[in-house]
Amino acid sequence: MGFKEGVILCCFCVFLVSCLVKGGDIVHHDDVAPKRPGCNNNFVLVKVPTWVNREEVTQFVGIGARFGPTLESREKRANQTKLAFADPPDCCSKPRNKLTGEAILVHRGNCSFTTKAKVAEAAGASAIIIVNNQTELFKMVCGPDKSDVDIGIPAVMLPQDAGTTLIEFLRNSSAVFLQLYSPKRPAVDVAEVFLWLMAVITILCASYWSAWSAREAAIEQDKFLKDGTDDYGGKKVTHSGGVLDINMISALLFVVVASCFLIMLYKLMSFWFIEILVVLFCIGGVEGLQTCLVTLLSCFRWFEHAQESFVKVPLLGPVSYLTLAISPFCLAFAVMWAVFRRVSIAWIGQDILGIALIITVLQIIRVPNLKVGTVLLTCAFFYDIFWVFVSKWLFHKSVMIEVARGHKSGEEGIPMLLKIPRMFDPWGGYSIIGFGDIILPGLVVAFSLRYDWLCNKSLRAGYFLWTMTAYGLGLFVTYVALNLMDGRGQPALLYIVPFTLGTFLLLGAKRGELKHLWTRGEPYRPCPHIQLQPAE
Repeated sequence: MGFKEGVILCCFCVFLVSCLVKGGDIVHHDDVAPKRPGCNNNFVLVKVPTWVNREEVTQFVGIGARFGPTLESREKRANQTKLAFADPPDCCSKPRNKLTGEAILVHRGNCSFTTKAKVAEAAGASAIIIVNNQTELFKMVCGPDKSDVDIGIPAVMLPQDAGTTLIEFLRNSSAVFLQLYSPKRPAVDVAEVFLWLMAVITILCASYWSAWSAREAAIEQDKFLKDGTDDYGGKKVTHSGGVLDINMISALLFVVVASCFLIMLYKLMSFWFIEILVVLFCIGGVEGLQTCLVTLLSCFRWFEHAQESFVKVPLLGPVSYLTLAISPFCLAFAVMWAVFRRVSIAWIGQDILGIALIITVLQIIRVPNLKVGTVLLTCAFFYDIFWVFVSKWLFHKSVMIEVARGHKSGEEGIPMLLKIPRMFDPWGGYSIIGFGDIILPGLVVAFSLRYDWLCNKSLRAGYFLWTMTAYGLGLFVTYVALNLMDGRGQPALLYIVPFTLGTFLLLGAKRGELKHLWTRGEPYRPCPHIQLQPAE
């Protein structure tokens, strides 16, 4: 196995831990926090734009309480309300300052949230803003010993740093105003459409490249056999480009290896660990981008000589002049992305590197038959469900979602994701899809096209058209589920695997070719007839 194949295999093991489609949580449904009449609101994020002396200066994000009236969803319908600081600051007793419809800013502690809200309402406040004693947001619930709650003013919690800023505004100015509203996320965002197209086109390109390489190698072998060359007689000519076939043991070990990597990411997640992942991603991205560009350019006559001329490089062996010319550009591109990855448009560079890496992985790593593909996708199916849903019971959080967010790292998230900013979402954020949601089903889709080409099957009579369509439908259903679940992260393989693998298996069984697909897989050379001969 060469250096390039080793790098890609390492990236394959590390980057497949993220099998997730996610939009971002805006509405928080919490079945643990108690509900009762007057205390049954969903936890929603709240926008709090702030004006000082009638000039908008900043906007904070808070979270609504379980109790109180629901907030307005449209900014133009939300009233500007003057802000006042509570005296005493905890608002556990009647404020000394007179209120005439202001929103009152109070500190958390010394009494329950509902007590603070009742005191503020009785004093004449129109809303209560509770400042947390930590930098995170906290869900405000009703105590278990409280009876039915009847609070007529909205309650919003802000993080500690936001509260400190507001208190500073109040001390330096006599006129601080704010709005409270919770805009709803649109049912469908254009970003999800583009992300769907990105995933489908990536698998499409990778499948055709893989099938083309396999057919070229098979034609070359067939030519040697027809010529009766002694050196190749009766032997299989391996695919070009250092192809690695996944076997049954590798497929079964996928769950164990990927789970170990995922737990390691979850436990060790920090700013510096993210930096290590960024370096690994850049190395894999450089290899992938270089491979894709060299293959693309070598299709043109102007670059044939550069591709066929080699120079020996220490540790790497023979390297073509075209590869040497492309490598500095790929390296510079990855370094620039790593340096400027926090810039708003850096997602473009991340997606380019990610797509190139995925296509290269699908070209190098292959499943030899449907049996291995079935075992691999079945293991991935249960792996995805466990680490998104079941892990909550063991770790108190969804491990997959926490890793995708990059918790405790201070970053947007791990780099092994394709992402597009949500274009018409008032909350912003990204729609993302993990590499595993493309690579794992992509291995089976690419196998279907290689099988079709090597067996001389037409598009309609083959399997690729139907498995590719099934993948697209599975990913579409994933986004439907994502929106029905209010943007909470979904295990994409929960929907993609039954569509993709189920279609392949049912179609093979219906055509009577399942046994051949299951055991033999793709032939070593093009079949002499369009109709596949039954296996003995």
